[in-house]
Amino acid sequence: MPELPEVEVTRLSFADRIQDSEILGAELGKPLRWPLGLDPQALVGRRVLSVRRRGKYLLIDLDRGMLLLHLGMSGSLGFSARVGPPGVHDHFDLVTTRGVLRLNDPRRFGAVVHAHGENDPVAVKLLGALGVEPLGETFDAKAFHAALKLRRTAIKQVLLSGDVVVGVGNIYASEALFLAGIRPTTAAWRLTRPRADRLREAIRDVLARAVSRGGSTLRDFSNAHGESGYFQLEAMVYDRAGEPCRTCATPIRLLRQGQRSTYYCPVCQKP
Repeated sequence: MPELPEVEVTRLSFADRIQDSEILGAELGKPLRWPLGLDPQALVGRRVLSVRRRGKYLLIDLDRGMLLLHLGMSGSLGFSARVGPPGVHDHFDLVTTRGVLRLNDPRRFGAVVHAHGENDPVAVKLLGALGVEPLGETFDAKAFHAALKLRRTAIKQVLLSGDVVVGVGNIYASEALFLAGIRPTTAAWRLTRPRADRLREAIRDVLARAVSRGGSTLRDFSNAHGESGYFQLEAMVYDRAGEPCRTCATPIRLLRQGQRSTYYCPVCQKP
């Protein structure tokens, strides 16, 4: 599933190219997770002002309204001056004066949703419960620790929930917890302020490095240029069960938390 770094890498790969373009047409394929919310032809004539990201959502700001895009479990976006006829897994085309933005999504868990603005009930429903942006200036250390003190569940589950800090998906939660030296099963409320501070910095470091490496390509992720990511090649624990820890050589362990795979080093990561 594309996580925050993959979504940010996707944004960076086409945002400048589509900016200031005019929409010439929009075409929908098979139904996606949520309906678009208006006739696609109603988008014709609108201008693309910018492309932002909120968590795992891409926000395309228009001169009238906005589009919220989610890549779901297996979606990817491509942007090019010329495209062929839509394939079987191509479900949305936004045709502009600068190129075509195409959503490819084999499992159709992604979505393209129109909203009049961020205060629109549709946008509030999708974005309103999201936590703080981990790479932004609002990711405050004191507030992060205070939020963790209120949670009784395991710290990895808190990170995945997205309501304390947004976008720290399964790969990057495992990596950040390793970097911070924290066992994934440790109850969030037990973290002291110094440990919470280390985790905050680890989250920022891991996500920033992942963006710089183009994200992680575990199956078929690629950015809007069709380029794969490489962060997975330097993962310390993720998907390395049984392999020696790169720090202490202890075999990496695998456990299941909330139906998700968790990888950790039993020596380097303390309860």
